[in-house]
Amino acid sequence: MNPSVLVVGAGPTGLVLGIELARRSVPVRVVDRAVEPAIGSRGDGLQPRTLEVFDDIGVLDAVLDAGGPGAAMRAYAGERFLGERRMYEWRATTPDVPHPNGCVLGQDRTEAILRARLTELGGRVELGTALDGFTQDEAGVTATLVADGERETVRVDVLVGADGGASTVRRTLGIPFEGRTDETLRVLAGDVRVAGLDHDSGYWFADEHDVRRGMALSPLPGGDLFQFGTPLENGAAEPEEAVRAAFAEFCRLPDVELREVAWSTVWRPNVRLARRYRDGRVFLAGDAAHAHPPTGGQGLNTGVQDAYNLGWKLAAAVTAGPGADALLDSYEAERRPVAERVLGLSEALLQRHVDGRPDAHERGEETRQLDIGYRESPVVHDGRAHPGRLRAGDRAPDAPVLDAAGRAVRLFDLFRGPHATLLAFGDTAPVPTRDGVRMHTVLPAGRTATGAAVVDADGHVAAAYDVRDGTAVLVRPDGYVGAVGEVDEKILDMYCPEL
Repeated sequence: MNPSVLVVGAGPTGLVLGIELARRSVPVRVVDRAVEPAIGSRGDGLQPRTLEVFDDIGVLDAVLDAGGPGAAMRAYAGERFLGERRMYEWRATTPDVPHPNGCVLGQDRTEAILRARLTELGGRVELGTALDGFTQDEAGVTATLVADGERETVRVDVLVGADGGASTVRRTLGIPFEGRTDETLRVLAGDVRVAGLDHDSGYWFADEHDVRRGMALSPLPGGDLFQFGTPLENGAAEPEEAVRAAFAEFCRLPDVELREVAWSTVWRPNVRLARRYRDGRVFLAGDAAHAHPPTGGQGLNTGVQDAYNLGWKLAAAVTAGPGADALLDSYEAERRPVAERVLGLSEALLQRHVDGRPDAHERGEETRQLDIGYRESPVVHDGRAHPGRLRAGDRAPDAPVLDAAGRAVRLFDLFRGPHATLLAFGDTAPVPTRDGVRMHTVLPAGRTATGAAVVDADGHVAAAYDVRDGTAVLVRPDGYVGAVGEVDEKILDMYCPEL
């Protein structure tokens, strides 16, 4: 069977998109010009909303087993201990947020888990396969791939560029990548092995006379590596030589030794946003669409959510044809404003580091990405009579409930999978049916019905959703509210077109 979608780039964005399509039985090829998987921790901070995405696509347990919480940072100036500070305030689990804290895991290990999941679903990554150009028409895209010196022409319905900041797809389309690259600030980053440090802690080793200058070391779970970052002040030095020189300058603790530079790179602040995310049958996602500073841990997470937003929409459009095209237009309408906002956040956090502010390593609520929503999306629908706080476009909250057999489950258990979910609050809620939509009637504790999700004794569902009897809530496959108050056949045609 010819692939319906060609995904160029096998980083986290391309892999999640491949998973989303494969689990919906959409033929997909995921290709990458690299001959081997990338090494290095790079984007190691997984935000709470990304953990919810990973729960849905079936990789959360593997990620949590491999990863760990962010460590407290211990600051030193020479041998003098300055204090300890956590980057994030630790938050307790609540009924609506089951994963309130992020997870640290090197990007290479995250990608390995995602590749394994793609393989489980019958897909694979074609390494050493480069895109060498493409053309498109109203019916599809014709792309040329090169592998081992052999050229292949492939015809697909859709092409997605998830091929990074230097995206071949974006450049071929001629889409401007607007923003700036700061050539005055260069940062050494990578992974090192260090003897004599407690691997349960992070470290800021500062200049004895200027605590704004220094080297940060953060422990990476699952081994003895630390991720490091330090300004590159001597541009002529080779990266590894510069890493060793910086370590010798800033780390003055006795019996601490830099054993190995496992991976290193030189990074320049690059803040850019593609002017548009779609050109006909070609789409951009992840770093191909937006380039972030690493501050705040937003880049990888934003790319994963691009793929999560686009995947189910592509599946609907590919299987149902032009009738679902409005969904494809909504991808840019929903995701580009998110990237614009997140870029501003990342740049503000970067400026804290440049200014040497004492709160430079701290992160707030805004970095968790749980408050991202699509209320202004052209494809969400608020019923006129809906009185509560919840609005179409909001993240659908989790909550503990009882299923029809009286077993304790969570709403996220009901949402998990490639389907949409219709929650009908009370017996009088409108409940149109459609293939691809799982319907649950939400009733007060003590009442049961076939296929019901019963509010538990504490009423967590009612509190989280703030709706009255007779209200329907359609939860999209990506966990956002597509419609609330009224759900009719027209709305179902949008989100779950008849095949």
